[in-house]
Order: sequence, then structure tokens, then C-alpha cells
Amino acid sequence: MRTFIAIPLPKETKDLLSKLQNQLKSCGADVKWVQPQNIHLTLKFLGEINEEELNKISLVLEEMDNKISVFTVSIDSIGAFPRINSPRVIWVGPGSGDNEIKILAKELEERLNEIGISREEKPFSSHITLGRMRSGLKIDKLINGLKELTLPQQAGGREFPVHKITLFKSTLTPKGPDYEILKEANLKTD
Repeated sequence: MRTFIAIPLPKETKDLLSKLQNQLKSCGADVKWVQPQNIHLTLKFLGEINEEELNKISLVLEEMDNKISVFTVSIDSIGAFPRINSPRVIWVGPGSGDNEIKILAKELEERLNEIGISREEKPFSSHITLGRMRSGLKIDKLINGLKELTLPQQAGGREFPVHKITLFKSTLTPKGPDYEILKEANLKTD
């Protein structure tokens, strides 16, 4: 089964990000947009795992319970990988909460490595993927749209509390991925 560990987002935040997607869609670029209900912040993509690995990963998540405290994330930036003038992945990024996300991802990376899950080759970068380029069609308009797009100052959904991390199963379908929650770990409340 294909899996990943992520921070789920509240509906209000998903709604805000869907509005940002809609503004960028008006550029007409050839982008595969993440379905609003599937928007999340990935901490670790695991790929294909078997039942034995699932059990070990579930134990790691249980051990993470109450290890890291609940924190708040603010969405403060919009950009693209590898860079805004050459977008392949369109994302929004955190301001406050970024350090806590990185600590959480590092802790997960270390614990998962101890049970035989390979470490990521690239350094972790906190971001929420909005879409991926399929081709270069109207890429100039998209680049201009990204440069001109501003996040609303007082919009609901720009800040959200992180209460838990979730292990998701991802089933690829012709209509896009379908996510199923396999395990959740609550963060510590002070």
C-alpha cells in the first residue's frame, strides 16, 4: 500500500487554499491542482509499504503521542519548486510553526530510520502543495500570477492549530488520489 505521514488541515484552511488555487487557475496554465479535500502538509512520504512495516510505523506514531506539544502554523508565503521563475510544484509555506514542523519531521525521520525506513536524500522543506505543472502551457502567465498573488491579511484559515499527525493510505484512481486514514497520533497538550 502507498502511504505518507502528514499534518491534516482544517476545513477553513483548505477553503482558503482552494480560493488561492482558483485565482491561479485563471492563468490557464497546465497544472494538476490538488483536490481541496486532499490538501495537507506532508511530513514523510513512505511510498509502498507492507503490513509488517505498517505495524512498525503505527508503533512509531504511538510513541510520538504526547512527545511534541500542540502548536500553531500560519501560512505566510506562496512559491514554487525549484523556483518561482521555473515552477514545477506550486506551494504555500508556513511562517510561524515552521520550526516546530521541522522538529516534528526530523523526529519522525530519525524514528522511522531506526525501523528500516530510508532517510530522505533532500533536506526537509515545510510546504503545502497546491499543484504540479503538467506542461509549459501558459507558464509565463502562471509565473506572473504567482508573483502578483498575495495572501489575504485577515483571512480565516491562515492560522491553524496542529493537534495531530496522520498516517494516510493513498490509492491512485483516474479521478485523483483517494486518501484513507490508517493511524493518528495526538500531540501533547500543555
